[in-house]
Amino acid sequence: MTRRFGEPPQAGIRYRLRPGVYAILPRGGRLLVTHQATPLPELQLPGGGVDPGESPLRALYREVREETGWLIARPRRIGAFRRFTYMPDYDLWAEKLCVIYRAAPVRPLGPPSEPGHRALWISPARAARDLGNAGDRHFVSRIAAWA
Repeated sequence: MTRRFGEPPQAGIRYRLRPGVYAILPRGGRLLVTHQATPLPELQLPGGGVDPGESPLRALYREVREETGWLIARPRRIGAFRRFTYMPDYDLWAEKLCVIYRAAPVRPLGPPSEPGHRALWISPARAARDLGNAGDRHFVSRIAAWA
C-alpha cells in the first residue's frame, strides 16, 4: 500500500487518478528545486504529470527540463505516495500518485520553459521544511540516509 500525505479524500467528491513523477536533485550539498509562482507561490520538487502514452522516465526528464531548464541523469526510483488535492490549473479534483526519483542534475540547458517556474538551489534542510507538500518534505528529509 502506498502511503498517503495531506488531507483525506472528501466525501462526495469524485477524484481522478493523476500519476506523476518528481525528482530529488542533489549536487554539491544543495538541491535543485522549482519555485512556481501561480496559482500560489510554492517551492516544489521538479516534476509533474505523466501524459497518456508517455513512460514515467520520459515524463521525468521532460518535466525537470521544463521546470528547471536542467538535464538530468541516472534517475533511481526511491518511493511513492498519494495525495488528494484540487488542481486549479486543470479544474480537477485529483488523486495524485506521486513517484519520487533521485537523479543527478548534469547541466543547465537554458531557462525553464514552463511559465511561472524558476530554478533554485537550496539546502536539504530548507527543502525539508519549505516544500509545498508533506510527501515531498518526507522524502527530502531522508536525504542524509542516501549520502
